Amino acid sequence: MVIKLRHELIFNSYKTVDGRGARVHITGNGCITLQFVSHVIIHNVHVHDCSPSGHTIVRSSPSHAGWRGTSDGDGISLFTARNIWIDHCALSRCKDGLIDAIMGSTAITISNSYFSHHDEVMLLGHNDKYLLDSGMQVTIAFNHFGEGLVQRMPRCRRGYIHVVNNDFTQWEMYAIGGSARPTINSQGNRYTAPTDPNAKEVTKRVETDEGEWSGWNWRTDGDIMVNGAFFVPSGEGLSMQYAKASSVEPKSVGLIDQLTANAGVLGGPRDNSVSISYGGEGSAAGATTANGGGGSNDGGDGDYFGMIFGSGAAPTRLSPPTTTTMLLSLLIILFLYTTTNHGGSLSLLPSFSL
Repeated sequence: MVIKLRHELIFNSYKTVDGRGARVHITGNGCITLQFVSHVIIHNVHVHDCSPSGHTIVRSSPSHAGWRGTSDGDGISLFTARNIWIDHCALSRCKDGLIDAIMGSTAITISNSYFSHHDEVMLLGHNDKYLLDSGMQVTIAFNHFGEGLVQRMPRCRRGYIHVVNNDFTQWEMYAIGGSARPTINSQGNRYTAPTDPNAKEVTKRVETDEGEWSGWNWRTDGDIMVNGAFFVPSGEGLSMQYAKASSVEPKSVGLIDQLTANAGVLGGPRDNSVSISYGGEGSAAGATTANGGGGSNDGGDGDYFGMIFGSGAAPTRLSPPTTTTMLLSLLIILFLYTTTNHGGSLSLLPSFSL
């Protein structure tokens, strides 16, 4: 299912979007806006190729439609939003940020998601002088930051940010940045630096002198640095300083492959690296693919409320099982039968709770 928007998709409070079983792609103009709302879950959807929109009337509820200014072109925009959970999503190639949370937004969890092919990935905080963002609390956990990313994973202004058990596989400038004294608690992450010798540092204090940022509370705890990556900590390093930036008990970074193996959309390609068909006799006017490109929408594509539904993709043909696969399956069944009937036990992987 492809939802191609002409303008912002504005959520109300106490809403859940669950894309399991439907392969939902949200793209087009405006994309997802969470403004003055709370208790929203966005689960298992692809969000990509989002562009600015506005200067028109947009419906924000069944009973209200109002004038909207120009949106930034974020994939998911949070504006004075709280109690938000973004889980098992794939985000890429938007005009501005993939996820931006500003203007006092807080109590946000971004988990199990796959980020790729984008410059400014995630912004937390409106500007350095906006004091209401000082109480912002955000958890970024079990995500995969992948190919084609440049910076802001996240970029923080004020607030308390817990970055825990993520896999950072690529950046071109830096991974984690900030200004205006945010507290950043990095635990159990894997940071793999690029080959560029000038881009090995994980952290960046944006437009701030060392005499100022040396007192900020930024710590690395149980992280692993790969290919020359290094994290520059600051502050006192006392655990009590990070109480508001601690939301989940970190797991050992040795489990990072298991913890992030299912990051992204479940039940299909977990990222946005495949082409998207808009159904019908070919692609709709102005349709874009996840590989980029696209054009303007002339309004003649027969969609409803700015949305296009359907998928013209051919069904996937499964390969027949090989002889080796069948023999392996029989051996597993025999082994399980033997251990079940003779008091044996089987333990393949260490157990852990999320």
